[in-house]
Amino acid sequence: MSSTRNDFDPKAYNPKFQWGFLAPKYWGTWLGMLFSIPFSFLPIRCHRYIAKLATNKVMTKTRGQAQRARVNLKYCYPDMKPEQRESIVEKTLVTAATYLMRFPLLTLRSRRWLENNTEVFGLEHFEQAKQRGENVIFLVPHTWSVDVFAMLLASQGHPICTMVKSQKNPLSEWAMSKQRKQYGGRLYERSGGIKPFIKAIRDGYTGYFLPDQDHGPKQSLFVDFFATTKATLPVMGFISKSAKAKVLPIWASFDSDTGKFRVDVYPALEPFPTETPEQDALSMNLFIEQMCVERPHQYMWNLKLLQTQQDGTYIYNAKIETES
Repeated sequence: MSSTRNDFDPKAYNPKFQWGFLAPKYWGTWLGMLFSIPFSFLPIRCHRYIAKLATNKVMTKTRGQAQRARVNLKYCYPDMKPEQRESIVEKTLVTAATYLMRFPLLTLRSRRWLENNTEVFGLEHFEQAKQRGENVIFLVPHTWSVDVFAMLLASQGHPICTMVKSQKNPLSEWAMSKQRKQYGGRLYERSGGIKPFIKAIRDGYTGYFLPDQDHGPKQSLFVDFFATTKATLPVMGFISKSAKAKVLPIWASFDSDTGKFRVDVYPALEPFPTETPEQDALSMNLFIEQMCVERPHQYMWNLKLLQTQQDGTYIYNAKIETES
């Protein structure tokens, strides 16, 4: 594939470096980024050891990451024994911390390193769709190595586009966007709407879409999610139809023992879009539920997945039992 593709789009999201980033208020961010560079090259066993220590401390807190994960798991798996849920929380946080310590390597190491450390299963589903001349959107749940597959495909010359939500810290946002686009592609900010994203897919870009965050009651439909209900974006079917694209679900995993990545690509959702937005949203949630049967610790249970409740209550202050 050509390495000279023009990815410019005036509607794409492209944060620029600002001289204001050198101001004292950003020195802490710079220090953190500079420290993370040599730190990321430590052996995986060191990262995992530190991750376990940090997890043990976080697990004692009644607020924050562990608490949100406990609440989510309690609502999604109400019949699961408390110690089983605690095991998932612990493994989730160890996986997360180990991955984040190694995150800079995605930029600092080479394309070959990324390819050698990523195992992809089911890639033929994507390749066959492209050979048939079909547009493709990857349905990507929030797992810890969520960016890896998009970066791998981009490094191999595939035109990739995705939608992002900007961070509060503009320096961190600039650095993150530089990493995501180091091999090319386009980013579109969610506040700019989905039309530019759809147009890019119609123009031949492969979409990378993360649909499982809670965006509030006005933008969502309440559909089944494990044993509970979740405010779910119903736009996937609309995007698929408008872009005339097949929707291929993927599940990205990170092995905190080896530091390697695994991506499973599944056949296109069929039929999709379905007859209703509710059924479209349910199909997405069902895929996440199925993937969590074997590898629940890869999912970002620490997010406020269930923040929007139909009765308006806030569930993340609830006391959750940790022992039977």
